[in-house]
Amino acid sequence: MSALRILHLTDTHLFGDETLHYGVVDTAERLRLALAHMADRPFDLVVCSGDVSEDGSEGSYRRARDLIGEWARERGARAVFAMGNHDRRAPFRAVLGGGQPDAGEQTLEGAEAPIASVAEHDGWRVIVLDSSVPGRGYGAIDQAQKQFFEQAIQSPAEHGTVVVVHHPPIDAQTDLLQALCLDEHDTAWLLSTIRGTDVRVILSGHYHLPVVETVGGVPIVVAPGVANIARAFDRRTEESAIDAYGGATVDISADRVRVVPFEQRMTADAEVFKFEEEAVVRIIAAAGR
Repeated sequence: MSALRILHLTDTHLFGDETLHYGVVDTAERLRLALAHMADRPFDLVVCSGDVSEDGSEGSYRRARDLIGEWARERGARAVFAMGNHDRRAPFRAVLGGGQPDAGEQTLEGAEAPIASVAEHDGWRVIVLDSSVPGRGYGAIDQAQKQFFEQAIQSPAEHGTVVVVHHPPIDAQTDLLQALCLDEHDTAWLLSTIRGTDVRVILSGHYHLPVVETVGGVPIVVAPGVANIARAFDRRTEESAIDAYGGATVDISADRVRVVPFEQRMTADAEVFKFEEEAVVRIIAAAGR
C-alpha cells in the first residue's frame, strides 16, 4: 500500500491587498513562514481546510493559489482547498474551482452550488465538502452535498479516502466556537455515513488550535491556524488568540495515521485579539444559529 504524506494548513485568512488581520497580522507572511517551516520535508498533498480568505476577494484566492499551489508543485505535491465561513463561493470558484483544480476533479454542478469535489491521487481519493453557510459563522452540509458524498464513497478507493471539511464534526473548546460549530444533525450524518467505509481521516480547521479526536476509528484532525492560534484553556465564555502560526503533518499508511502538529510563536504571548463575554454574546447572536 502506498503511504500518503499531507501538510495540513488551515485558516490562512488571506487578503487580496496588504490589509492586516485584526490590524496586527500579515497573513500572507504567516503563510510563507508556515510553508518555509516545512520546506525540507516531502509531501503528496498540501491541504488548506477553509477560511482560505478573510475578505473573499479573487485577489486573496489568487494569493493562496500562488503561494500554496506553487509550493506544492515545486515538491511534486498537489494543493487542496476547502471553503470556510469567511470564504465566498463565487470568487473561490473562479480561482480555485471545486478546491482541487489540478486534479481532474468532479464537482457539484451549478453556479450557486456549494464548493464540493472528489478527485483521485495515486490511488487515494480526496473529497472536499463545503460546510459554509453564506452570511453566518456556523457550519452545515446541504442535501445535494450529502448525496454527492454518499455516491462518491459507495465503493472504496485503492488506498482509501481523505475528507476535507472546514467545520469539524467534533465539539469545540469555547462557547463561541460551539455556537459556530457544524450543525449537530450534519455532524451525526457525516460520522454515521463514514462508518464502515474507506475514509481514513477527516481534516478540518475553524477552531484555530490543534485537536485530534478519533470517532468510530476515524481520526478527525483540526490543525492550528496559520493566521493565529486560539488559546485552548482560557475561560469558555471568552475567546482569544495569540500571535503564532501552525499546521500539522499527517502521515497515512496501511495500519496507522500519524499526526504531528507544529506551532511557532512570533512574540512571546503576544495577543492578537481577546473578546470578553459580552462581545462573545454579540457575535453568537450575529453569526450563530
